[in-house]
Amino acid sequence: MKEIIRTAAVALLCASGVASGQTQTQTPAPSTQPAPSPQSPAPTTQPPTTQPPTAQPPTAQPPTAPAPVPAPQPAAASTVAAPAATAPGTAPAAPPGIDVPTDYLIGADDVLDIIFWRDKDMSSQVTVRPDGRVTLPILNDVQAAGLSPEQLRSYIMSAAAKYVEDPNVTVFVKAINSRKVFVTGMVAKPGPYPLMGATTVMQALALAGGIQEFADSKNIIVMRTENGRPVAYRFNYKEVVKRKNLKQNIELKPGDTVVVP
Repeated sequence: MKEIIRTAAVALLCASGVASGQTQTQTPAPSTQPAPSPQSPAPTTQPPTTQPPTAQPPTAQPPTAPAPVPAPQPAAASTVAAPAATAPGTAPAAPPGIDVPTDYLIGADDVLDIIFWRDKDMSSQVTVRPDGRVTLPILNDVQAAGLSPEQLRSYIMSAAAKYVEDPNVTVFVKAINSRKVFVTGMVAKPGPYPLMGATTVMQALALAGGIQEFADSKNIIVMRTENGRPVAYRFNYKEVVKRKNLKQNIELKPGDTVVVP
């Protein structure tokens, strides 16, 4: 009987052990993943601390000279000059001419300004024709060659008095083309040369570039017309260069011709 009870107890213990082993085998293995750690609180954003500006000692700057104040500029003059006030009965400023030699006489090809005060229709700029005449409104052909500008002015005023009441005339010389001398022969640059002032034979030869090497410098001739007759003056270049007989270095006149053989 005791044997039976011992056997039953052993069997019961065995059954309990089997059941316990099965339970242990069914228990899930613990996870290898680490348990989530508790959330750490997010860092609190601190507002940036504003540092008070550090006062820098002022840097000494070199004194700056004050900018110069530009002086007021005068107003630019107009390109068109206002006409000057003219008292009644007086002549206005006429267009300027050129300075003329004291012995100047009008000749062919000279250009003249003939101005009638307060009468533009009568005023004109003319060129002396080869016949010595100029053509003016109303007056037609007027002899000009051989007269001085003042003589021509007087003549025009007398002629215009028949058509214009109290004419006031001014004659200006704009260009002198009639006063010429001619240098020809054995010179570097033969041709006509304007005679604008006192000019001697030696000066005319210099204008022509000087005499050539093989020129007959002892027998240079100055040809001129005097009182309607041709005359000739001898000029010895070598004597004048040596300061001998300087009287032969005469002053030329319009129309003279210097011949270098």
